[in-house]
Amino acid sequence: MESHGGGASRVMVLCFCIAGIWSAYITQGVLQETLSTKRFGPDGERFEHLSFLNLAQNVVCLVWSFIMLKLWSGSSSGGAPWWSYWSAGITNTIGPAMGIEALKYISYPAQVLAKSSKMIPVMLMGTLVYGIKYTLPEYVCTFLVAGGVSVFALAKTSSKTISKLAHPNAPLGYGLCFLNLTFDGFTNATQDSITSRYPKTSAWDIMLGMNLWGTIYNLVYMFGLPYGSGFETYQFCIKHPEAAWDIFLFCLCGAVGQNFIFLTISRFGSLANTTITTTRKFVSIVVSSLVTGNPLSGKQWGSVMMVFSGLSYQIYLKWRKMQKKKKTT
Repeated sequence: MESHGGGASRVMVLCFCIAGIWSAYITQGVLQETLSTKRFGPDGERFEHLSFLNLAQNVVCLVWSFIMLKLWSGSSSGGAPWWSYWSAGITNTIGPAMGIEALKYISYPAQVLAKSSKMIPVMLMGTLVYGIKYTLPEYVCTFLVAGGVSVFALAKTSSKTISKLAHPNAPLGYGLCFLNLTFDGFTNATQDSITSRYPKTSAWDIMLGMNLWGTIYNLVYMFGLPYGSGFETYQFCIKHPEAAWDIFLFCLCGAVGQNFIFLTISRFGSLANTTITTTRKFVSIVVSSLVTGNPLSGKQWGSVMMVFSGLSYQIYLKWRKMQKKKKTT
């Protein structure tokens, strides 16, 4: 991590980033869980159209990134053109939709835990497709994460948690989460390719381009296709304004959270951001269990600790690799 300013001010900025990321994404998680489990109105209607959250998030982040570019960014010359994000926009539309839809079938803590295992499909693809050889510590990390997710999935879920789900189906829910991670891998690889071809591309450029295409694809899917549920969602929000408010706050939290992530990476590097977001996921599970009423068994808490031990070890390995690079340069 490079130094930026005095030690005290640097610590204050770091605390500010941690507070921003935690508050934005923990609140977003509570809202996401509320929308997927709450029954609205006297008839107890569920909000079944969770994929609409992606469209709403795209629109809010598109407007937000446009404003940020106008306020803070200088000349945009040299950045990637808007049309270059079309392919990444496809996977970035399908992947998150699967992750959100999984909440119909598994609990929020289970979804967070499953989506924390990003290294598993990455290493599988790296080994099987590209023939990459990984070190023993990297396999240990993967074993801890995969084992923890497996134990959590096989452990008995409380009847209270199951009763909140729209359509309880653990295999389908976990399958959607891992498909989400796979599509995220393609999205990240495409974004890396774009930034390597256009080095002057800023984080706001990427956010604008990705959400522009996401908005286009989701509008076509939700309103242009015969089986789209856009109009039904609109009618649901008119009938239940509290759901519309929750959706707006969900999207606003996502946009604000992106601000703090960009600030963290620019000031403290990607490793600090990974550490903050990883610990945030653990806190989200604790909040879900204690505040929103998703009790976990002792075995499930053990599996949660197992997963985050693996993730923490992975962060340590990245830090050690960075220290070695610094010594050789």
